[in-house]
Amino acid sequence: MKYTPQEVMQYIQEEDVKFIRLAFCDVFGRPRNISIMPHELERAFKYGIAIDGSAIAGFGDEVHSDLFLHPDPATITVLPWRPENGRVVRMFCSIAHPDGTAFAHDSRNILKQAIADAARMGYTFSFGSELEFYLFRLDEEGNPTHIPYDNATYMEVAPEDKCENVRREICLTLERMGIMPESSHHEEGPGQNEIDFRYSDALSAADNAVTFCTVVKTIAARNGLFADFSPKPLQENPGSGFHINISVKGGGEMVMHRAMGGILRHIGDMTLFLNPTERSYQRLGSHKAPKYISWSSDNRSQLIRVPAADGEYRRFELRSPDCTANPYLAFALLIWAGLDGILNNIALPESSNVNLYTASPRDLWGLETLPLTRNLAAKLALASPFIREHLPQSLITYFCER
Repeated sequence: MKYTPQEVMQYIQEEDVKFIRLAFCDVFGRPRNISIMPHELERAFKYGIAIDGSAIAGFGDEVHSDLFLHPDPATITVLPWRPENGRVVRMFCSIAHPDGTAFAHDSRNILKQAIADAARMGYTFSFGSELEFYLFRLDEEGNPTHIPYDNATYMEVAPEDKCENVRREICLTLERMGIMPESSHHEEGPGQNEIDFRYSDALSAADNAVTFCTVVKTIAARNGLFADFSPKPLQENPGSGFHINISVKGGGEMVMHRAMGGILRHIGDMTLFLNPTERSYQRLGSHKAPKYISWSSDNRSQLIRVPAADGEYRRFELRSPDCTANPYLAFALLIWAGLDGILNNIALPESSNVNLYTASPRDLWGLETLPLTRNLAAKLALASPFIREHLPQSLITYFCER
């Protein structure tokens, strides 16, 4: 349900809400917030709440550090793990300069621009997220270890799967927040889990991905565990991915194929923003994480997989991103790449209907690879006209130099 500022203020008063968290992300998608009391909410809606941008990654220096958070009333949700008496709610915010102009490094606003570009052209992109994470034990002092919570494997059940109650609590918490998990299960690695979401519009899907990571970490901590979303926490075990399912409305199957063609054409240039850490490149090319720029139907060794599904469930799955990506930037770039494919009739290359993990050199001939180091990914991003067209140069430079 989409609330107005007046409805939010009435809700705050009637439901014994004592704290309002104004949430946003730094350029890497890491959640940040500031809490205000109910009597400050009207001011927040009217003028915004000031923050020091110089203290946040990628938000600038001390010279022009004042930024203002403007809450989006449509995103209000109760935080179920906080007390029932004196409730806590959260709203995502847009970020602006003191004169009201949009802050260029506000990744949520960047995604809004991509959505608006697609709408002007008559297209709507929807996203479904599949996020993987490990659950590790804590040491005697409460610090994270790399000891997995269990030794279960793919889709095992209790008692081998010790994570099922944690996943259950996560799913029920998300449901109370209006986020609908589609499925959950134990993944291949020891202590590794996956929870998948239903399709939703791009902005909601990105908000939900950010919320999901917060919920998982919170529920894990309440159970005496540490949730690790890094791409390759255990060197000899599968990495954790952020598989992104994409559908396009506004045309038939050919439109979807052209969108896939655009994404395949620009994937190298985008990889820095889909896989932003050094450890991201330890994952690619092993344990079902893709290495080659390829696609196929129902083939998990490919970069893009088209699952066996019909009608409203028709989609394609991008398998290279990991959970260190900023979902707002990732979805924005995927929309723009898809639009480029649609508008310029970029044809799909021939599908690669082989298992790329066991393929012969002859089968691999002619296939390009993803950039397999962060340094190479940064060079491609810096040299890319596509990236320069859509992202501020200062943001690109910041990512490349980190």
